[in-house]
Amino acid sequence: MRKILATLILLLSTMGLAWAQEVQVRGTVISASDGEPMIGVSIVAKGTGRGVSTDLDGQYLITVPSNAALTFSYVGYHPQTINVDGRSVINVTMTEDTQVLDEVVVVGYGVQKKSVVTAAIAKVSEDDLNFTAPVRVDNALKGLASGVTVSSSSGQPGAASRVRVRGIGTINNSDPLYIVDGMPIEGGIDYLNPSDIASIEVLKDAASGAVYGARAANGVILVTTKTGKVGKTQVTYDFSYGWQRPWKKRDVLNAYEYATMINEGRLNAGMAPKYDNPAQYGEGTDWQDVVFYNDAPVMNHQVSISGATERINYLLSLGYYTQDGIVGGNYGRSNYERLTLRSNNSYILFDDSKSRNWLNSFKITANLSYARIKNTSIDANSTWGSVLASALSLSPILTVYESDPQSQYDMYADNTFYAPVYGKDGQLFMIP
Repeated sequence: MRKILATLILLLSTMGLAWAQEVQVRGTVISASDGEPMIGVSIVAKGTGRGVSTDLDGQYLITVPSNAALTFSYVGYHPQTINVDGRSVINVTMTEDTQVLDEVVVVGYGVQKKSVVTAAIAKVSEDDLNFTAPVRVDNALKGLASGVTVSSSSGQPGAASRVRVRGIGTINNSDPLYIVDGMPIEGGIDYLNPSDIASIEVLKDAASGAVYGARAANGVILVTTKTGKVGKTQVTYDFSYGWQRPWKKRDVLNAYEYATMINEGRLNAGMAPKYDNPAQYGEGTDWQDVVFYNDAPVMNHQVSISGATERINYLLSLGYYTQDGIVGGNYGRSNYERLTLRSNNSYILFDDSKSRNWLNSFKITANLSYARIKNTSIDANSTWGSVLASALSLSPILTVYESDPQSQYDMYADNTFYAPVYGKDGQLFMIP
């Protein structure tokens, strides 16, 4: 028994010594692009909390367990994880992350690498736009660009959004300046199809928007549309169909409760009751059910043809979008329809840049767009005159349709603004 116990103690001591064994690891970290030593590279031993940085000569020294793993990281370079395996010297060569360093952003009338831009610029890429699938271009900036506030003016189909770059800059017009493919656009960019956009850059400070002068006081939004890519001709078709419905209704009195409350109010005022038998009205009319359009459809079609060769670049796209509102959409009073057509073409007539440095190339670019927008709307933000306010205040005892249409015709016979409204079954709507 004593021999077994001694053996176990010896084994545990050996394991403890092996576990506690540490080594000093030193080395030099250089860049793969130019072979120069890298200053400030972070070296961390995983799972130990120990870490150091390289000095002015790219050298480091760290004490870690012999079986540790070292992680080397630096901004703009691919991180590396290397196992120590008892070694005392580990030299590392780090490679640049070209996906980060070579990403370009539009700056004024040109482009620069994102890695060298110091101005306040926010970029929304094509992948971001595809993920959100916005109805309008200004809606694409919601939650995707820091320092940019996008608020909806109403819930109307196709309603414009209010865009503010770094807050409100003036008590007058605080809308930013929109630049589409290098051209200033007045009156908004609702004519653009979000599916035709390659990227959106927001110039937020004075340094980035200085080239546009005083017009950039409220910020600049640069929109770059898509072009063709070298290779085979690409034909794409996207289709989506959806439904909208109100997620909540207000609790209101039914006809019986309404009649009872009116009678109680009149009795408290010393007047005779208005309704002899409130129970006869039952549930009555819930005007919210009458107003709301459940399962209002939303449909989007998008077709594009694009391609490019060494001298020709072309893109042709056609988009059709339609949306019915959940209030009035089934009566043709709140609807949005947009048809867009875009053609982006560029032609290189000649390119002699290899043989001379003056008048060495000639390129023609033609970007054409057409948009037809048809929308109907109702008063959305009125306190007392809106449809929803009326639906909450109308008496549930009233009926939706006139029981005697001729009486309404006679009442408004001399009113030149009178226009009768009929339901889908031809019944005449009542006028409260």
